[in-house]
Amino acid sequence: MKLRKVTAASAVVLALAVSATACGSNDDKDSGSSGGGKKIAIGIKFDQPGLGQKTPQGYSGFDVDVAKYVAKKLGYNEDQIEWKESKSADRETMLQRGDVQFIAATYSITPEREKKVDFAGPYLLAHQDVLLRADETSIKSPADLNNKKLCSVTGSTSAQNVKDKLAPKANLQQYPTYSACLTGLQNKAIDALTTDDSILAGYASQAQFKGKFKLGGFKMTNENYGIGVKKGSDLKAKINKALEDMVADGSWEKAVKANFGPANYQNEPAPKIGDIKS
Repeated sequence: MKLRKVTAASAVVLALAVSATACGSNDDKDSGSSGGGKKIAIGIKFDQPGLGQKTPQGYSGFDVDVAKYVAKKLGYNEDQIEWKESKSADRETMLQRGDVQFIAATYSITPEREKKVDFAGPYLLAHQDVLLRADETSIKSPADLNNKKLCSVTGSTSAQNVKDKLAPKANLQQYPTYSACLTGLQNKAIDALTTDDSILAGYASQAQFKGKFKLGGFKMTNENYGIGVKKGSDLKAKINKALEDMVADGSWEKAVKANFGPANYQNEPAPKIGDIKS
């Protein structure tokens, strides 16, 4: 009889322990839409200097600075952030699955993407542009790219856009990475590199390239960078408020200069929330 009582009591204790463990498992990362949880998962790029880059010293770039500021406003310190790599093709899926609470990763707001996720922002207006050697004098407009070797990374539509709309005789060159394009530009194997001006400025701002390149300033498209959140998340309004605060207290301008300054990036003024330039 005593054995049965002890066994029953042990079962109750075990059940309570299991229950407590199960309840505690959700505390590791905020599953809701505001601060207060122990961790917040944020998606960024890991391979874009000046925007989102993973280094031996940690994470750096404009998108990272924006994400840190927003997280702080949501109630999270930097050591409570769990950074996750958000490759372009994976961003919508990561948000829909709840892998991250938000994504700041050169994430252009488009009607097609808005069908799948919500966006706070925009927080930066970028443009498709070209990067040139600092001593280049023959390319002064997109039309001057005719008969020039124009580089972009494999799978990108940037160079094809230029050829289709602005310079039909441009000689397209596809390289595996932007770094490879930069090396080709430096060695005169190519004449220009095209993608978003913010991305170009980030690469050109690297110490080894300082003073070697310049932006064309052509502003061939508008790219409205937003912060992606899960569809219907109330995080959108809270992030929008944080972005407004970042601009108002000067932190936004400071982050722009810190990450893009060495390339003499002529950034647009901070965009108004909800102002999407077509």
